[in-house]
Amino acid sequence: MTSNREEREVERGVVGGVSHSLGVVARLVRLPNLFTAPPDVILGAALVAGFGDVPIVEVAGLAVASVSLYAGGTTLNDYADAAEDDRERPERPIPSGEVSRRHALLLGVGFLGGGVAIASIVGGALAGVVAATLALLVGLYDGLLKGTAVGYLAMGGCRGTNVLLGTTVAGTVTALPAWALAVPAVVALYIASVTSMAERETETGDSRAVLVAVAGVAVAAAGVVGVIAVRSPSVVATAVAGVILLGFVGWTGRALSTAYADPRPGTIGPAVGACVLGLVVLDAAFAATTGVGWALATAAFVVPAVGLSTVFDVS
Repeated sequence: MTSNREEREVERGVVGGVSHSLGVVARLVRLPNLFTAPPDVILGAALVAGFGDVPIVEVAGLAVASVSLYAGGTTLNDYADAAEDDRERPERPIPSGEVSRRHALLLGVGFLGGGVAIASIVGGALAGVVAATLALLVGLYDGLLKGTAVGYLAMGGCRGTNVLLGTTVAGTVTALPAWALAVPAVVALYIASVTSMAERETETGDSRAVLVAVAGVAVAAAGVVGVIAVRSPSVVATAVAGVILLGFVGWTGRALSTAYADPRPGTIGPAVGACVLGLVVLDAAFAATTGVGWALATAAFVVPAVGLSTVFDVS
């Protein structure tokens, strides 16, 4: 018969194995980044809030779908970058041998499929189509378009489409006013610029890549100011949007200025991370033009994203 000590050792081994596996998956999907996906959806819902009732349960479901889609994208990114990571980032789950490329591929495809399925169930056919479009863009970025200028736009398109996913709670996308459609476009351009810098994360001496991201921050800030000018929100909402926007520019600007002054992996990597997490703040600034409540709901995701970034890699 098995002794109590042996049983406890087996139990610890199982628990330890499960904990290790969850930790590997958390690193593979870049856990902090997952909390930057729901704010896109919440922003999309905020953009259409003025055109009718917004079902909060549906928004929550679409936020879950966006997390699954994002997890699929980060997992497939590691699958696609396995050879480069073997040289430059051997501590990543695939080159370190903690997970095989095949299993990463299956996991990534599963996350994408799950995200599309959840969106379809929660939001109907329109949400399903938008989610499928997002999944296609993810596949193109991690596949044929990897490392190209078009690929950067595809990555930006993923984020812009994620915002559009939130707008589907209104039952339409094409009927939205031009200013509302401009917001996901601005988000897309911002992330495209950050992705361009991220692709050169392991290089040294390329300050031009940092300047592209700086331009992206400038476009994003101009976009928020433009929406404020067009929508003319209340004084309180305008003030909140302005404060949040200053926080976004200060947060990203500090990291980017350091990277520009000394462009190397040790500064560009953190700058990429700051810009990725900064998207939550940018989303909140846009959402504030609809109402302070929407801004707070969006900005709340900064806490887990930044907190987990002290434990897990962002870039």
